[in-house]
Amino acid sequence: MNLTVKGRNLVLTDAIHKYAEEKIGRLGRYLSDGSRCEVELWTEKNPSITDDQVVEATIFTRGPVIRAREASPDIFASIDLVYAKLERQVKKYRGKLVARSQGAHKEAFVREGFAAALEEPEEAEDEATSPRIVKTKQFMVKPMAPEEAALQLELIGHDFYVFTNSETQETAVVYRRRDGNYGLIEAQS
Repeated sequence: MNLTVKGRNLVLTDAIHKYAEEKIGRLGRYLSDGSRCEVELWTEKNPSITDDQVVEATIFTRGPVIRAREASPDIFASIDLVYAKLERQVKKYRGKLVARSQGAHKEAFVREGFAAALEEPEEAEDEATSPRIVKTKQFMVKPMAPEEAALQLELIGHDFYVFTNSETQETAVVYRRRDGNYGLIEAQS
């Protein structure tokens, strides 16, 4: 796995750099050689934020992009938190790959008595706690400009708002970003 560690608003000492490389580098045993990981560390400048040491890691695989972001008062603790989150996600991803690739071969393994080797208790635990849909809402999607949708978003106090863009007649989503600004997601046909 190709690993890049960079800092922003943070003095990236050799100790921090080495710790991040060693800790996040452990994920390489779960990933293929073509995977790439970018780790970014920074300090929030807002004095009212207590968890100001932020670590964000992005793993680019042949399949999905795996991303984790954690913050705490200590940069080393943030690295540990990101590692734990990424490890769970990577194991879940690998479990799905293994299950998909062994689907045809599973019967042969079961006949030969290797069924216990195929199932790991950690994967069963992850599936039991995986997110599920617990509520469904239906609503009218009204045509409006993105600026009006942003105003509606503020009025209802949610993190996103679905609407029909009156300029393109396509379904779109306006959402609140972490930096306080808004983002617009437009569907393409």
